[in-house]
Amino acid sequence: MPGPAFLTGEDVSLHTVEEEDAAFLHESINSPEIRKPMQPSRPYSLTDVRALLEPDSDSSAVRLLVAAGTEPVGLVGYSDVDETAGTAEISCWIRPEYWGEGYGTEAVELLVEYGFDQRRLHKFVAEVVEFNGASKRLVEKIGFVEEGRQREQDFVDGEYHDCLLYGLLAAEWRDARNE
Repeated sequence: MPGPAFLTGEDVSLHTVEEEDAAFLHESINSPEIRKPMQPSRPYSLTDVRALLEPDSDSSAVRLLVAAGTEPVGLVGYSDVDETAGTAEISCWIRPEYWGEGYGTEAVELLVEYGFDQRRLHKFVAEVVEFNGASKRLVEKIGFVEEGRQREQDFVDGEYHDCLLYGLLAAEWRDARNE
């Protein structure tokens, strides 16, 4: 059972990540479908996962468990926060058995709205490995704009792949919501 709901949408809610979520995260983050497009694609022990859950007093990163009803389905968050520039890098993964349900899109939208409206962020950025079509569609659907390409930036399954860089400004987000 996820921790308290922090943000709630129509189909998903975003919850604090608790110790009892470690097994779900451990199993998920090590599955090939989730770990391959992650940076770095490496094995995570249960101890590693628990360390990710420990609060970091210097960090302004946000990590929230994505739940559909009472069922955990993924993780969404942002990190690499630059307080001066008002930027943060967003990330999200959803377990493969829940792909195509719109859970990732709604979770990212909830977090983006929170970041812009409550944390005074100015811009979110996202990095997507070029072969990850689902992640490209998700960020583009929300309004992220492709801003660049890092050639042969990621190494997956014995091959180098380009990484696409996306950005979304708070003004763009608000304008799209007011149309």
